[in-house]
Amino acid sequence: MAITEKNIMNRLYLVATGLVVLAIAVVVKLVDIQMVQGEKYKELALSKTEKMFTIEPNRGNLYSEDGSLLAASVPKYEIRFDAKTVSQENFENHVGALSDSLGKLFDRPSSYYRQLFRKARANGNRYKLVARNVGYLDYVRIKQFPLFNLGPYKGGFVETHRVVREYPLGKMAARSIGYERVDENGYYTRVGLDGAFGETYLRGKEGKRLKQKIAKGQWKPVGLDNIVEPQDGLDVVSTIDVNIQDIAHHELLKQLEKYKADHGCVVVMETQTGEIKAISNLGRTSEGKYYEKLNYAVGESHEPGSTFKLMSLVAAMEDKVVDTSSVIDTEKGRYRIYDGVVKDSRWGGYGKITVSRAFAVSSNTAFAKIINENYKEEPEKFVNRLMNMGLHKKLDLPIIGEGDPVIRYPGDKGWSGISLGWMSHGYEVSLTPIQTLAFYNAIANDGEYVKPRLIQEVKDGNKVVKRFDKQVLNSSICSKETVKKAQQLLKDVVEKDYGTGHKLYSKNFSMAGKTGTTQKNYVDKNPDKLAYISSFAGYFPADNPKYSCIVVIHEPDKEEGYYGADVSGPVFKSMAQKIHAISPMVDEVDSGSFKDSDLDKDYQQYFAQVQKKHSTLPNVRGMSGMDAVSLLENLGIQVEVHGNGKVKKQSVDQGTRLDQVKKIILELS
Repeated sequence: MAITEKNIMNRLYLVATGLVVLAIAVVVKLVDIQMVQGEKYKELALSKTEKMFTIEPNRGNLYSEDGSLLAASVPKYEIRFDAKTVSQENFENHVGALSDSLGKLFDRPSSYYRQLFRKARANGNRYKLVARNVGYLDYVRIKQFPLFNLGPYKGGFVETHRVVREYPLGKMAARSIGYERVDENGYYTRVGLDGAFGETYLRGKEGKRLKQKIAKGQWKPVGLDNIVEPQDGLDVVSTIDVNIQDIAHHELLKQLEKYKADHGCVVVMETQTGEIKAISNLGRTSEGKYYEKLNYAVGESHEPGSTFKLMSLVAAMEDKVVDTSSVIDTEKGRYRIYDGVVKDSRWGGYGKITVSRAFAVSSNTAFAKIINENYKEEPEKFVNRLMNMGLHKKLDLPIIGEGDPVIRYPGDKGWSGISLGWMSHGYEVSLTPIQTLAFYNAIANDGEYVKPRLIQEVKDGNKVVKRFDKQVLNSSICSKETVKKAQQLLKDVVEKDYGTGHKLYSKNFSMAGKTGTTQKNYVDKNPDKLAYISSFAGYFPADNPKYSCIVVIHEPDKEEGYYGADVSGPVFKSMAQKIHAISPMVDEVDSGSFKDSDLDKDYQQYFAQVQKKHSTLPNVRGMSGMDAVSLLENLGIQVEVHGNGKVKKQSVDQGTRLDQVKKIILELS
């Protein structure tokens, strides 16, 4: 019995000792956590419940030259309700009025919102969704509604927002206007103007907002203010003219559909300044529809064909190896260079003709003979002349993805004994449409080679931050004498009855340019795979040109037609006439010498309206679109605009009470 009691006592002492050691260990650990690792665990706990979120800034707007929106950042708000922060007294006093206000705004029964709020209150919901995709004006109104106007702590008002990029022109010029996107790894994809100027001007700077983790993994903003306020991006005013862009888009689309072509592009450039007024790129989908798949005008480098004959002839005239009056034997339409044969499209050739006529009829044999026989002993002389004119260099456009020009030099890979003959009429060389256009524009501009320009200025509100002026790449690509001869040659293509562009001639409207018909896949002997590129490059009017333009259409249906004069030429002519009609060519007048009475009248009309205190909808017919939008939005009305110019029609009659108007549609003309 004594032994048993002794064993029990030993065991008790052992257990007691173990408990003391355990207690000491717990105390030591508590001291360690409290005194040594306390901050570490505190930060860990906070990281689980609070987190800093990035706030995307409002991206700057992209405008056309007349102030029309091409791309705009629009904030979209999400309204939520924190049922726990609101006192019972405030909730009961205001929930009815809040529900009535929301029901009227969103056209829902007031009972729907009463039930929503009471259910959230009963469940202790701290982040109950009230409304999504709320516009800024409605967001401002909601903040003033009963209960919500008490703020986040007394009124339970919680908002988050995101920035949505909208494109008022829709699919038109979508690739040229472009976008900037970032993936989950932080890699950016930049397309068009929106992408080109995103990093430098449009993007802005991110802000920071502290959020607290609540139930179901949701994050609720802490407080009203951001930790770091986002800085909005700057606005960019482009050179695009929306009216010319509209013409270019629809004329190209119509011709692509008619000829069932694969894709095509149009570029319109102001001759003296280099400003791009329109750039349209359309490609066919598998369903046979067309949309802006790629920026072909900037990115697609291809053999230009006969439009390159202008470059060849300018080089030859500068080197004085031929003149426009020189006579060339077209060799019955066949000219052999080693094992290659250059062919004219006309069977039997054109006989003996002058260089000027050879250009007008677009004789391949004549040009192959001119260049090959005058430069075969010194081929580098011809290539050097082309390079002196800058044809081997990119234009260094801000839009990402400009295609590489290809002008081979003797000894380069691919150079052979037939290269001169083929280069003469646009093969074994490669240019993008906009690079070809830049050269034609230089001829129209009396030899001054200007860089195509897509941006006029950068603005911060109404303040101009930076202007972009004309940039001259070469003050004279050739002599004035050669320029004048080249200008006449381009006029002859259209005006002479034997010119390849004579079908485009109009006695009431003058144009100058060059047709081009390029074979694709010509190395493949299978005739079914043979395809064509149809093009027309030129300017208008022929004398004192205002605009230069290029039209390129790839792979038209051969049964419908494929020559440049038939496929691309009509697009050029129709565009030129319509652009001429909306842009009358008049001499410039010093703006300081007269007062614009229409502009002054518009301003006085707008000023008179904004001074009034409106309780009913004003009449905005006859006002400029921008003034009407400004006036109506300041009255808290959502405005949708169709067209450009002055207000022709408003969807809601004047005199309607403002509290009955949420949205109005304005038709401009």
